[in-house]
Amino acid sequence: MATRGSRAEKVKKIFQQFDANRDGGLNRQEMAALVVAVNPRVKFSDEQINAILDEVFRTYGEFIDGEKGLTYDGLLRTYDDGAGDVDRDFDALGLDLDSGAFVSEASSSSITDERANVGEAHKKERVAVWASSPNHGIVFDDTWKLVDDLDILIKRLRAKQMKDGKMKGDNSDTFSDTAGWSRELGPGENDRRIYWEESGNDYAQFAKEVAGLRGRADGARSREEAFDGHMAIGRVLYEHQLFKEGLISFKRACELQPTDVRPHFRTGNTLYALGQFSKAKEEFLLAMEAAEAGGTQWAYLLPQIHVNLGIALEGEGMVLSACEHYREAAILCPTHYRALKLLGSALFGVGEYLAAVKALEEAIFLKPDYADAHCDLGSALHAMGEDERAIQEFQKAIDLRPGHIDALYNLGGLFMDVGRYQRASEMYTRVLAVWPNNWRAQLNKAVSLLGAGEAEEARKALKEAFKMTNRVEIYDAIAHMKVLNKKKFKNGSSGDEEAPYVVVEPSKFKRVSRKTTVRQDLASALEIRAFQRVTRLSRCDVDSLKREMNETDVPVSYSGSGAPEKSIRKAALEVILRKLLHFLRPETFQGSVREINEKILSVLDGSGSGRVDLGMFFAVLAPICNGPSEKRKRAVFDALLWRPGNEGGAQIRKSDALTYIKLLRAVYIPSHGVSDLMEVHGGSDNSMISFPEFVEMFDDPDWGFGIMGTLVKLEHGDRTRHGRHICAICRYPIIGSRFKETKCRFSLCNRCYSEGKVPSAFKREEYKFKEYGKEAQAVKDKCMFFSLHSKSSVNDP
Repeated sequence: MATRGSRAEKVKKIFQQFDANRDGGLNRQEMAALVVAVNPRVKFSDEQINAILDEVFRTYGEFIDGEKGLTYDGLLRTYDDGAGDVDRDFDALGLDLDSGAFVSEASSSSITDERANVGEAHKKERVAVWASSPNHGIVFDDTWKLVDDLDILIKRLRAKQMKDGKMKGDNSDTFSDTAGWSRELGPGENDRRIYWEESGNDYAQFAKEVAGLRGRADGARSREEAFDGHMAIGRVLYEHQLFKEGLISFKRACELQPTDVRPHFRTGNTLYALGQFSKAKEEFLLAMEAAEAGGTQWAYLLPQIHVNLGIALEGEGMVLSACEHYREAAILCPTHYRALKLLGSALFGVGEYLAAVKALEEAIFLKPDYADAHCDLGSALHAMGEDERAIQEFQKAIDLRPGHIDALYNLGGLFMDVGRYQRASEMYTRVLAVWPNNWRAQLNKAVSLLGAGEAEEARKALKEAFKMTNRVEIYDAIAHMKVLNKKKFKNGSSGDEEAPYVVVEPSKFKRVSRKTTVRQDLASALEIRAFQRVTRLSRCDVDSLKREMNETDVPVSYSGSGAPEKSIRKAALEVILRKLLHFLRPETFQGSVREINEKILSVLDGSGSGRVDLGMFFAVLAPICNGPSEKRKRAVFDALLWRPGNEGGAQIRKSDALTYIKLLRAVYIPSHGVSDLMEVHGGSDNSMISFPEFVEMFDDPDWGFGIMGTLVKLEHGDRTRHGRHICAICRYPIIGSRFKETKCRFSLCNRCYSEGKVPSAFKREEYKFKEYGKEAQAVKDKCMFFSLHSKSSVNDP
C-alpha cells in the first residue's frame, strides 16, 4: 500500500490530468471525465453520472471553489475517505509518478535499460512499505536488482493485459472481514482484489522471465543471499496478487531455511489466498513451531501466526478451533483489536452470543472506527434480542463505510424480523446499488415489499430475482405469492392473512387408533427432525459413530466432583465432528457446529468449562444418526460402556443410564425440566443393568425417549406427498403424514396438527383424527367404506 506521500503525489497527477482548463479545480464536466476514465469497463448512464457528481459536490462542499469545482485537497479527501482507490485509479489511467505521461505498451528495450531509469526515490518508496523491516526486509544489494527487474516485468504484464482488457478487479472492502486478513497476512481493508489472466501467451512469457529471476537468486554467492532473493521475489509477487508465482518463491525459501519462521508464514498466507486452506494451516503450524523454538526473536510474530492460523481454520469450517487461536493471539497481544474482532465474529458463528458481544465491544474500544466490528456486534445483539442497540451498531458501521454490504443486508434482515418492511426494502435497495446481481437481496426486497403491502412492486422485484437465479427459494416465493393472489380473488381480502383457525387444547385431540401419533410427541419429533436436517446428522451413519468411538483414544480426566471421565475440549470435539460430517462443505459444516453447540454442547457443558464428556456426547448423538432404531440404541449402550467404570464389561451402571436419559431429554425435549427428572428418579443408583434393561428404560414413553418411533416415522415419510390434498390451515400441499378429522373431514399437515390448529368454521368439543402415512392407505379406507356401504344397501329390505 502506498505511503501518504506517494498517495498525495498520485492524486496530484490524477488531478492535473483532468484539470483541463488549469484553473485549479475540477468542474462537473471534468469530474465526469475522471469517473468514466477510472472505470473503463462500466457503462454509466447520464442519470448515474449526475447522481455521483451530486453526491460528491454535496459531501465535499467545503472543498468546492465556486465555478472552478472540486479542489486538489477535496479530491485527496475523497480518496482518504475511501471513495476510490488511488493505486487502482492511477494504474487504470496509465500514469507514472516520474513523468505523468501515459505508459505505452512495453517497449523492446531490455530490463537492464529500464532498471537504469528506476530512481533512488522509487526504492525508498518500497522501503517505506515493507523492505526496510529488520525482520522481513531486503538484506543484500543484489536482491534490489532482482526486485527492480521484477517490478519492470510486472509493469509490462499489467500494461499488456490492461490494453487487451484482460485484467479484472472487484471491490472487496464493502464486506465484513469475518474471516478476514490480519495486517501481516494480506491486503488492507481498502485494497482491491486483482484477477490476472493466466492463460495467455503474455502471462506464460512473464512466468518464464520470473523463473529466470529465481535462477539468478539460486546462483547467489551464499545460501543466505539466495534466501533473501527468493523471499523478496515472493513478497513483490504477493503484493501484486500474483499468488501462484509468489508461492513458488516462498516454497524455495522454505527449502533453503526450513527452520525460519518467515517463509512458512508467507507460504501459509499465499496458500490461503489461493483457497488451499488445509495446506495453509499446515504451513502456519510449521511457522508456529519455528517461532516457539526460536525464543524471543519471533515473539512479536506469534500473535499474527495465531490469527492467520485461525483464519485458515475458519476456511476449513473449524470455527471452534479458530476461537482457540484468536484467544491466544489476544492473550499474547492484548491490544490486537483484529484478533478480538475475529474472536467475536467466530463466537457469534457458533452461537455464543454473550461472549461474542464482549469480544467485539473490546475490539471497538481499542478501535472505535472499526466498521466490521460494529457490523458483527449488531448481528450478535440482534441474535440476543437487543434490537435497538443492534440498529445503532449497524448504523455506525454504515456511517463509517456507507457501502458496507454486510451491515446494510443485516440491518434489512433486522427490520424484516421486527415488521418494519418499508425500511427493510430500503436497506436491500442500497445493497443492490452496491452489488446489483445479489439475488438474495433482490428476493428479500421482494418479500419486504410484500410485507409492506406493495404487491405489484414485490412482483417486479421477484421477477428480477428470478432472472438472476433459478434457485428453489425463488420458486417457493413465487408459489406463495400465487396462493395469496388466489385467496385475495376468492375472499376479496387483502391476501395477507392466513386461513382463520383456532388453537385447541391437547385433551380435545382424540385418536381413532393407537397408530395415530400423539400431538405432543409429534411436536417434539418435528423439532428433532428439523435439528437433524440443519446439522445433516441424519446423513451420518451410526456405524461411523461407533467406528470413531473405537478409534479415538482419550485419556481419563477428573471433573470437579472427582468422577473419572473421558473429556475433551470443544475444539478437539470439532475435529471428531469434521470426520463424521466429512461430506459437508466448510460453510455448511460451520452451521452444523453452531446448531450442535447451541443444542447439545451447551447442555453437556453446563458449567462452561469448555470441556465435554465424549462418551456422553456420543450417546446423545447416536439416537438421531442414520441407521435402524435398534442399531442406534445399541450404539448408545456401547457409548455408555465406553465411559470409565464401565469399560470391559457387558453392563453399565444404572446411575449412568439415568444421567444419560436426563441429559437426552434436556437436549431434545427441553420442556421437561432436568431437576424434575432427577427428583423423580434420583441419580445415585450404582446397580448394574444389561442392554435389554437399558432399552426398556430408553423406550419408556413418559421418562425415556419413547418418541424415537415417531422420529423414525418422520424420517421415512417426511417427503411423502398426498396427491392434491392441502392442509386446511396453512393451505400448503401436505407432505409427510396426513391427519384427517373423521367427522368434519378436513385434513391437517404435520406442523398444524402438532400445534393444535383447526379451522374456526368447525367448532366441536373434541376432534378425532386418523393418520395416513401414505395416500394408498386413505384409498384403501375409502374402498372399504364404499364396500361396506354397498353391502348394507343390498341387505336393506
